[in-house]
Amino acid sequence: MTGSTQFDVVVGRRTNVALGVVEFELRPAGGGELPGWEPGAHIDVVTGAGIVRQYSLCGDPADRTSYRIAVLRQPGGRGGSTWLHERLHEGDHVVISGPRNHFPLEAGARYVFLAGGIGITPLLTMIRRVAADGADWALHYGGRSRASMAYADALQAVDASRVKLLPFDECGLIDLAVALDEAGPETQVYCCGPEPLIGAAEAECARRGLRLRTERFTPKQIDTSRVDSEFAVRIASTGARLVVPAGRTIVDILMEAGVDVLTSCEEGTCGTCETAVLGGVPDHRDSVLSEDEQAAGDRILPCVSRSRTAELVLGL
Repeated sequence: MTGSTQFDVVVGRRTNVALGVVEFELRPAGGGELPGWEPGAHIDVVTGAGIVRQYSLCGDPADRTSYRIAVLRQPGGRGGSTWLHERLHEGDHVVISGPRNHFPLEAGARYVFLAGGIGITPLLTMIRRVAADGADWALHYGGRSRASMAYADALQAVDASRVKLLPFDECGLIDLAVALDEAGPETQVYCCGPEPLIGAAEAECARRGLRLRTERFTPKQIDTSRVDSEFAVRIASTGARLVVPAGRTIVDILMEAGVDVLTSCEEGTCGTCETAVLGGVPDHRDSVLSEDEQAAGDRILPCVSRSRTAELVLGL
């Protein structure tokens, strides 16, 4: 993580959230308040060996004295969740940055929320907000088992009649046709969870002509047949022109040239490096921007995306 404002926070820890899930409360080490945030926001957490991981905020946006995140231990992952589970204890200090929000809750009268596993975390705050606003909503929440489904009791306490808990060992996969059966053009559909759920939700919403908003934990699959070719980026503030060879990323070249750009995941999932495009046509390969946002062509995730034109002009 480079170029972002960082905060030293003190850790509180709760282990009985769900099977394999630990909730961390993060309080400013020096007291005072943390930056405000809205439902859908995430923070960056610097784990051991400088590894940076993104976690959705799932506490109360009105509480500026602490952030809450829930972390699923993923033994087959890249080590971030294991470090947090094994090495981060009550009273320890950790460095965070953010919050950032690439999964904002839009105003509406009716919502359908689709959650898979730990993907419930950003949706929890959204549901509390829309319930408080008096909107019509429904949640379809899948998980491996009831014991593994974090915040199930808290969600049912909001309005049990609107919450459908669908543990796989009892119910199988979420039936998206049923979940979306009464959704119309005015319905706001939000989905967060593993890639198979998001991919299936995208297909079902496309079939029905529904707009879907998603947040991914891992990069979506891109067309690997696309051949990378050399192109240039021009820095709007200085006029500097930098060549990006095939096999190198825009971020690599910018950092090599001493251009300040925020980076974190470097796989197109966190949105930290989002940059304005002032000229040229991006070749989008990220998992953050919606289809409409990509079609607009006015921003790019330079950690993974490239150019369809000989030159891109970046708002840096």
